[in-house]
Amino acid sequence: MFYVYVIESVKSRKRYTGLTGKTPEDRLKEYNKGTTTWTRKERPFRLIYWEKHTSRDIARRRERYLKSGKGRETISKLIPA
Repeated sequence: MFYVYVIESVKSRKRYTGLTGKTPEDRLKEYNKGTTTWTRKERPFRLIYWEKHTSRDIARRRERYLKSGKGRETISKLIPA
């Protein structure tokens, strides 16, 4: 299984969209530990949206869409700021 997820910084309200083979909850724990420079500065995060896919290719296409202007608009309609 592959997951496409959107997390949001509690501090700055910035959003990040990603793809993982781990569960979104496990990935969120890694972000909140500050494993990368960007996430270290923006933490803590909360998981605001995720989808489950059987194919990495399908998940990658969905991630790209959600990172586009239309995709960000879709997420904003689903999860208002």
